[in-house]
This record gives sequence, structure tokens and C-alpha cells, in this order.
Amino acid sequence: MRITTILFVLTVLILTGCKSQDPVVKAANEAEQKAWFTKAVQALNDRKFVLEADQVTFKRGRFVYVNASTNFVSLHENRATIQLAFNSPYAGPNGIGGVTVDGSASNIKMDTDNKGNITISMSVMGAGISARVIIRMANNSNKCSAIVYPNFNSNVVTFSGYLYAEEDSNVFKGRSL
Repeated sequence: MRITTILFVLTVLILTGCKSQDPVVKAANEAEQKAWFTKAVQALNDRKFVLEADQVTFKRGRFVYVNASTNFVSLHENRATIQLAFNSPYAGPNGIGGVTVDGSASNIKMDTDNKGNITISMSVMGAGISARVIIRMANNSNKCSAIVYPNFNSNVVTFSGYLYAEEDSNVFKGRSL
């Protein structure tokens, strides 16, 4: 008897915590995500976008949560910028605790798979960078990731965050190399 009472109380507690979302709120959230996705696709087509990263993953899976306004991958027509900055007392080469590299983007290719997921790949060459960058964005969301594959070493870095058009972005660019 005691076990059934405990099971009943646990079931009631679990079920009260499992509320379904209001259909109006759910529809509004889906419409907002669709609008951000549409703006992100337009920015990708125009080649004027910024991926604001809130998480950076390194070579062996170690990751760190970072400030999205100082960690980003951007493309303006054929000019790419990659910035990585940490909250540290050391100013770094870019003046804000990390490194900023600019380069020319070439071989820019955009593909959409049969599920609607978008992949952009490009080569970036500049004074401080020579890398292949692959950006993947899921269908109906502006959440995406950019994987930076350096050409001269194996220190792969993945930026995860949200992709915005340049005019909707709020990033602070440090001094570039």
C-alpha cells in the first residue's frame, strides 16, 4: 500500500511538471524562428552575414562558452573575418583578449540538402589565415555552426551560435593581424 501511494504521488508530481505549451505561444515562436531563418538565408545569398558564436569547440572536443559579440565569423561580399576572443586579463593581438584575422574568401559554394539544411563552404586566405570554413545551418532556424579547418595545422575550431544579417548583428571587431 505504501509503495503504491509513493508511486501515485511521484506520478502526479511528474505529470504536473509536464505542461504542454500554449498553442498561440508555440505558433508565435515558430513564426519568429521562420522569420529569422528567412533573413539568414537572404543574408547568405547576399554574402553579407555574421555568425555570432556563443560556444567555441577546439580540436579534441574541449569547449568554452564565450561572448557572442566578440566571437564571430563574418562575410561581407568576398571579405571574411574570423575573431576569437576570451575574457582574460591579457589583451592579445586584437586588443580584446584574442585574435582577429581578415582574408579574402574564394570558392564560396552554397548547397541545400533535401531536408532544407544549408551548407556554405569557402576558402579564406589572408595575412594571418589560410583555412577552409564550412558553415552549416539547420532548416527553419538561424542556429548554425562554422568549422574552421586550417590549411597548415590540424587545430580545428568550431564556432556555434546564430547567423544574422550584417545590419541585425551586434559584434565588436578588434584589431586584425
